[in-house]
Amino acid sequence: MLRKNYILDMIGIAFVALMLNYFLSGQLLPSFMMIEVPASFKQLNTIFLSILIEAIPFVLIGVLIAGFIQIFITEEHIRRWIPKNRFLAVVMSCVVGAFFPACECGIVPIVRRLVKKSVPIYAAVGFMLTGPLINPIVILSTYMAFGNDVVMASLRMGIGFVAALLIALVISYVVKGNQLKHVADSSSHEHHGHEGDDHGHHHHDHHEHKESMGKKLHGVLKHSIDEFFDVAKFLILGAFIASAIQVYVPTSSLLLFGENALGSTIVMMGLAYFLSLCSEADAFIGASFRGLFPTTSILAFLVYGPMIDLKNTIMLLSAFKAKFVFSLLFYITCIVFICITMTYVFI
Repeated sequence: MLRKNYILDMIGIAFVALMLNYFLSGQLLPSFMMIEVPASFKQLNTIFLSILIEAIPFVLIGVLIAGFIQIFITEEHIRRWIPKNRFLAVVMSCVVGAFFPACECGIVPIVRRLVKKSVPIYAAVGFMLTGPLINPIVILSTYMAFGNDVVMASLRMGIGFVAALLIALVISYVVKGNQLKHVADSSSHEHHGHEGDDHGHHHHDHHEHKESMGKKLHGVLKHSIDEFFDVAKFLILGAFIASAIQVYVPTSSLLLFGENALGSTIVMMGLAYFLSLCSEADAFIGASFRGLFPTTSILAFLVYGPMIDLKNTIMLLSAFKAKFVFSLLFYITCIVFICITMTYVFI
């Protein structure tokens, strides 16, 4: 059964969202008590809700996959599947991510669960970077957004894969340990029932084999709910901050810094970070800048945003140590900028 506090949380969130929406639209209060809400606040409400509506389906998919990994995938499976060679492990993680249709929001709980299952942090990073960036859905949307342009879709896929590969390799050399915030808690949870004598260990394994599929699916659901409530509050916070920046920070002020090629690249990377768009839809926004910025700057927007953005950073901070998250942000920013700058020679 679901825990009572989960149900109360769901009812509370739904009630607050409904009341806020009615209040902002002027439908809750009688006419004599009507309060004039600023247009900018209504716009904030619209953008905030649109980000949540866009992201939550992918978060739900992500937490279900995370629950499946928790119940059905063991550390022994992972040790067999992931190559021991550092470079091969990074390449494999990037390739698997490229075929995995996940949004940058939904992939965070998956990555956290994989790391808890002893996936090396650099392999998890490779998977996290390519999953939202160059999966088939994103490439198709890029192809359509730019008028059936194969070149633009191919450039996004190629530059994104190379950048993800380099970032994961750098992480493999400079970061040690799994970088999870709650190492002790996750460790004790993962190994619960495995300590003690051999008899207890074998009894636990025998029980796992005998466990019915119904109980396993119940376990998947339970862990998925845990994951959802762990990440949803940070998604909401990130979505609110991102929508506030979109409303109260004029885009025109950023365009002042985009007069040259390098400046426009920095501006487009900044827009990608703060707009926090879903990777399945960002190509249509990027295409709208074709009259203002060169192709390479638009590529920076398309590559950088799915790898890291504001709401994703906040979600990562909820799961991983702050030092690791900010280091990852630094490496992603530098390597994407270098890769995009290199393309000026060829485009």
